[in-house]
Amino acid sequence: MKRSFILIIFLAGWFALVAQFILMMQNRVEPVSETVVRYFSFFTILSNLIVAIYFTRLLFRQNNHTTFTHKRNENLTAITVYILVVGLVYQVVLRSLWHPQGLQMWVDELLHTLIPVAVLIFWFLYQNADLLKWKSIFSWLSYPLVYLVFILIRGRVSGYYPYPFVDVNQLGIQKVMINSVFLLLFFVFISAILIGLGKLMLSKKQ
Repeated sequence: MKRSFILIIFLAGWFALVAQFILMMQNRVEPVSETVVRYFSFFTILSNLIVAIYFTRLLFRQNNHTTFTHKRNENLTAITVYILVVGLVYQVVLRSLWHPQGLQMWVDELLHTLIPVAVLIFWFLYQNADLLKWKSIFSWLSYPLVYLVFILIRGRVSGYYPYPFVDVNQLGIQKVMINSVFLLLFFVFISAILIGLGKLMLSKKQ
């Protein structure tokens, strides 16, 4: 069952990423190089790429019959945090802003709903709570912090911001900073919930 679950997430992740790239290229209004940069400017794409790479490595280890003990199980929890934030922010803030059709709708649901849910279920089934530490939350914030700095610097240069809540042109830098602080706190909140749940499940097993 575990290997099948890994394979499903592996296939869904890479299909959604490749399909989204093709759709962006087909519908581009900017040069190819700018479209590629914009593709990789979305936290959704980067987070799903991390998921796809993680489960690719996991699948190959399973195929090679090597033991995967979640040596760095915190990576699974961090990845789960990132992809859950992708899903939750989309459902609450972004879903109402556009209404994709056809293939774009299916890709959208994979990236923002089905893959986050699948990763969360996998986490519940296979995470190793023994390795979870509260202090890890601070290191997990490095990814969203680096991402935030990147899109703000690039937005300053290019004028393009991938999400409306970080659009300095429309909101101003002060409002964007406030939004960013709330987003980072949301990362901390989701991280704390997962660590707490992990420790709770561990205590019930003992």
